[in-house]
Amino acid sequence: MRLLIVTTVSTTVKAFLLPYADHFRALGWNVEALAHGIEACDVCRPHFDRVHEIDWSRNPLDYRNLVRALREVRRVVAAGRFDVVHVHTPVAAFVTRAALAFGPRTGRPVVIYTAHGFHFQLENTALKDRCFALLERLAGRWTDFLITINRTDELAALRLRIVPPDRLRYMPGIGVDRDRFSPMSISNPARDAVRRELGVGATDPLFVMIAEFNPGKRHRDVVVALSRMKNGNARVVFVGDGRMRRAIEKQAEESGVAPRIRFAGLQSDVRPFILAARATLLTSAREGLPRSVMESLCCGVPVIGSDIRGTRDLLGDGGGKLYPVGDVNALAALLDWFADNPLEALNMGIKARESMNKYDIKNLVAMHEKLYDEARIVTTQR
Repeated sequence: MRLLIVTTVSTTVKAFLLPYADHFRALGWNVEALAHGIEACDVCRPHFDRVHEIDWSRNPLDYRNLVRALREVRRVVAAGRFDVVHVHTPVAAFVTRAALAFGPRTGRPVVIYTAHGFHFQLENTALKDRCFALLERLAGRWTDFLITINRTDELAALRLRIVPPDRLRYMPGIGVDRDRFSPMSISNPARDAVRRELGVGATDPLFVMIAEFNPGKRHRDVVVALSRMKNGNARVVFVGDGRMRRAIEKQAEESGVAPRIRFAGLQSDVRPFILAARATLLTSAREGLPRSVMESLCCGVPVIGSDIRGTRDLLGDGGGKLYPVGDVNALAALLDWFADNPLEALNMGIKARESMNKYDIKNLVAMHEKLYDEARIVTTQR
């Protein structure tokens, strides 16, 4: 069997898809990847039989996505004679499916799309959301199997009839390595070292948020909530970078809480930060199935999360607490609760790890193998 994995940018491949490439190559498959930046990704290349660079972007209005990229996708697929093309991320998924739908029918591979979180929200009537929903319905006609990774998107796909029900598959995420993210993966001295380096006292309640600084992650809510907490010893660490970082730093200074916030930047290993925390935070307005929440729960650290799709799925078994998006008073109250109840937080973390079995990467790889077996049947019937 020959498999082509397609994403808009190589960072998605690096973050989520390398275990899949390794597994199917070990079974004797030919596995290739198509993404922007993939040829320059030294980590990615050894995991594939071949990688293909493509000039497209995450911006759905970029003309390159509908001009040169269509031709390039057709060329790569025709030359590779793939049995399965598995697409991820909205732009790459739409362009690739369009390219194959309007290309030659002979030798067309089975097309699988994993929606990491639909761009639309079904309850929203905004024109933008309606347009994204329409595009998903259109591209659904060109899709052999659709995978959703949270229950909200699964229900949306059914309601909108994006694909026939027998071609819709729910999978609990894209997989997380529970062995790597475990309470014992980092020693106590390493956790203590993180606190010392950040200037956080040994007994200060510490909260960690791992997220890119962009408006949708709503770091600003954390700053406001911290200023409204009753517990003045609590500290917050932001792990990540992005275009909004300076604005959040300025907000922290103007709010008077800058001494209680640390900006750790990008980190190659987030485990010491997670395991040093009383709880982790994710205040996003929209997610698919957030990786940072899964990693925290696997480490046995509870999560304070906004009540949105994906996060709601993950915390439904009691691994944390939810609050309404943008409700900074509710967020402040939860921060205070975790700060004042360390034993309850610890017990919640133990329960959190137990809830993560179904999200383990081994389980997800097995589910993909089963789906690809179905794809093999579809291929032989064409």
